[in-house]
Amino acid sequence: MYLQHFALREFPFSITPDTSFFFSSSGSQEALNTLLVAARMGEGFIKITGEVGTGKTLLCRKLIGSLGDEFRIAYIPNPYLEPIALFMEVAGELGLEVDFRSKPNQHQLLKMLTDKLLELARAGKRVVICLDEAQAMPIETLEALRLLTNLETEKRKLLQVIIFGQPELEAKLNHPSIRQLKQRITFHYHLTPLTGSELDYYLHHRLVVAGFTGGRLFDGMATWLLERRTKRVPRLVNIVAHKSLLSAYGKGKRYVGFFDVLAASNDTASLERQGHKGSRGVALVLMLLLGGALATFGWISL
Repeated sequence: MYLQHFALREFPFSITPDTSFFFSSSGSQEALNTLLVAARMGEGFIKITGEVGTGKTLLCRKLIGSLGDEFRIAYIPNPYLEPIALFMEVAGELGLEVDFRSKPNQHQLLKMLTDKLLELARAGKRVVICLDEAQAMPIETLEALRLLTNLETEKRKLLQVIIFGQPELEAKLNHPSIRQLKQRITFHYHLTPLTGSELDYYLHHRLVVAGFTGGRLFDGMATWLLERRTKRVPRLVNIVAHKSLLSAYGKGKRYVGFFDVLAASNDTASLERQGHKGSRGVALVLMLLLGGALATFGWISL
């Protein structure tokens, strides 16, 4: 595709949460610092929320990669599970061999997990459970998760729980039956889109990580439109930027311009939900560009 054309080693705007592309924006770096401090304190729940595409999964994987050898991580990417299924997932992540044919009940699994957590604590290990997409977790499973955090020694909790979810998670945590769990959330951070000043740096960062060594690849008008159409949501930026590079490559250009981003954003269905707010501003820019082109043509004709 366009890798050789732009002298890239890999695609810079893949939506796969690759930690080598982690961008230390003000929000993501603050969230990561909060998680690292809270995990080392080892008490209570930690909650990270954010709209779709703001980088929760990438942040989760960056955290896992940043914790040292003294941590054992149980990563649950899809927590839409019944309580027993959740316990089984955690047991598997911690290396417990469970004979599922015997159909262990919740009490038996909790006892096995307690013994394993005590064994890890004696070995000097801290256990962290990371649950992604936690807004999908059933209420009864959230309550079962609270039972796990009851496990403790005289000195500290036997495990730490970090939940990542969309804003709908807040409504679920307000359910009266799990008010005890909400009281145990000691740290909370809400991820937001990139700021306006960060978008340029974000584009450049991902291009450099992918091997780009040239100058500015997205011109000023392209970046302006990219910001306006994606609202600086990282996943949407990646999708539109990737398509914009394809558009520029198809035209044999060495840079991405306004019309490449316009074509890319018009081809991206996930932007339709935003109603293309600001389309009047885009239309005005198009008129100015057209007017400038006509004026230039008229001057040349003279």
